[in-house]
Amino acid sequence: MSVADNLTAVRSRIDEACRACHRDPSDVSLLPVSKTKPPSMVEEAYQAGYRLFGENIVQDALAKSELMDADHPGLQWAIIGGLQTNKAKYVARFATEFQALDSLKVAHELDKRLQIEGRQLRVLVQVNSSGEPQKSGIAPEQAVDFAKKLAVSDSLDVRGLMTVALNSPDPKAVADCFDVVVGVQDKLRQEVNEVSDWAQLSMGMSSDLEIAVAHGSTQVRIGTDIFGARTDPAKIWHR
Repeated sequence: MSVADNLTAVRSRIDEACRACHRDPSDVSLLPVSKTKPPSMVEEAYQAGYRLFGENIVQDALAKSELMDADHPGLQWAIIGGLQTNKAKYVARFATEFQALDSLKVAHELDKRLQIEGRQLRVLVQVNSSGEPQKSGIAPEQAVDFAKKLAVSDSLDVRGLMTVALNSPDPKAVADCFDVVVGVQDKLRQEVNEVSDWAQLSMGMSSDLEIAVAHGSTQVRIGTDIFGARTDPAKIWHR
């Protein structure tokens, strides 16, 4: 199947999941995750009508941006992986969204760099909903304090929360992760609503999108089911 066919199939899954829980399918967007894949595959998805693409490595996203943006009106990039402060200057230069904010140091560096560039960046705070030590994200109980300390500026446009659920065959264990994030969202709306309305919930991937939609996700991030298995890092298209 082509990239366009895969996009149609994934979108159908999202729509069906929405209908199953009496949600409007238009309330849940699809973020194609193009990490490790060549610009030619992004091109196919662009021609199918998609404009925002997820990348977890800043250098890869920047390389695609430099190759494609000029000839693809409306093309945008969302960084969905962790960010070191020394890469903030690149994200501030070209990205539209950063979905993995879990460090005040990074937030302050992004804010500084964005003000230099005269740009805004949509931001999601990453929550470690599974409690796994190897995963990025703030602990749920730290969310309110973290949000209160975020720099409130014209350059950081905080939209909501992102999480990566437990990789488990047990649907309840996965659902529990999403419930944690919804609980964090509720608390933030009560206590830190001057920072954001916290409306966006980026939750769900290929294996758990139906559970995520049923638990309030407003965006699912899909890579493999659209673009195929992840490429060996040593053979990434521009290396």
